[in-house]
Amino acid sequence: MGNVLQEISDDLQVWLGQQRIFFVGTAPLSGEGHVNVSPKGGDAFRILGPRQVVWLDVTGSTAETTAHLRENGRIVLMFCAFAGPPRIVRLHGRGEVIRDGHADFRDLLALFPAHPGTRSVIRVQVDRISSSCGFGVPEYAYERDRDTLSTWAAEKGPEGIADYWSRKNVRSIDGLPALREAERPPDPAPNNSAS
Repeated sequence: MGNVLQEISDDLQVWLGQQRIFFVGTAPLSGEGHVNVSPKGGDAFRILGPRQVVWLDVTGSTAETTAHLRENGRIVLMFCAFAGPPRIVRLHGRGEVIRDGHADFRDLLALFPAHPGTRSVIRVQVDRISSSCGFGVPEYAYERDRDTLSTWAAEKGPEGIADYWSRKNVRSIDGLPALREAERPPDPAPNNSAS
């Protein structure tokens, strides 16, 4: 029922682009640390090549993915079909946290609609692509994206977001370094479309 694929083919690229939610899994090196799984939604995922993907990382209550990637780079993205034919696709690889100031940040940021809570862009070099049946995944109907996070971030403004990061996103729940206290939200790239 499962297959390992050589690359993100054109038809897989279309299917991935149709999914309204995906999940990101990371873990610290320590066996005592907490594994993290985060849902991602909105217009936040792009495919750069047959084995490279990126997504827009926005402010959250913790910064587990950032901390884990900075420590060890291991990551998996999982996509499930909640409508249409059942299917699950996992993209395993090595992730990189790209923040404002990185040479590639502005070009990658320009791939996404502007978001007032943007923390980084996560780039993943995919080393394993697998597809499985998804027969056990229930069907759900998509209604709409929530605007709560973008509204919250816009109301906080850059100063408020920076303060939030310094209180909530500097370390992981296990104490690993995530964001630096002095980091500030990036200004939207000039060629970003408004969200």
